[in-house]
Amino acid sequence: MQFSSRMTIAVHILLAIAEFADKEKTTSTFLAQSVNVHPVIIRNTLGKLKAAGIVHVRAGEGGATLANDPQKITLLDIFEAVEKEEDLFHFHEHPNPQCPVGKNMHAILDQRLISIQNAMRKEMRAITLQDLINDMKRCIQTTDN
Repeated sequence: MQFSSRMTIAVHILLAIAEFADKEKTTSTFLAQSVNVHPVIIRNTLGKLKAAGIVHVRAGEGGATLANDPQKITLLDIFEAVEKEEDLFHFHEHPNPQCPVGKNMHAILDQRLISIQNAMRKEMRAITLQDLINDMKRCIQTTDN
């Protein structure tokens, strides 16, 4: 299974905003250079993060800032801001109702998939942006030495 890169791009953006807050204006062009994607992708992602109350964005050359304490922003908040819930598991459209396997697929998998999704959400709720910032600082320190 492969997820989209929307969440990892969002996390990258938020980490760059945190790292460069007092050093650079974190415009979409600046962030696009860090993420190595087109600025339109950054602007779209920032729009979703702004709508979720995770960032403030000042138009033009103002840049983006965190809208909340990184301790209060969870990985789940970020995920929910940029991913569609239905993207997690997508059931194939038309299992054959005449087949003993096909007609029972939902009965077999639905509850298990819900449990898996709930476990993932619980884990994501336990990880804060501050945790990721701390990890980033350790990594930067290690690679700079």
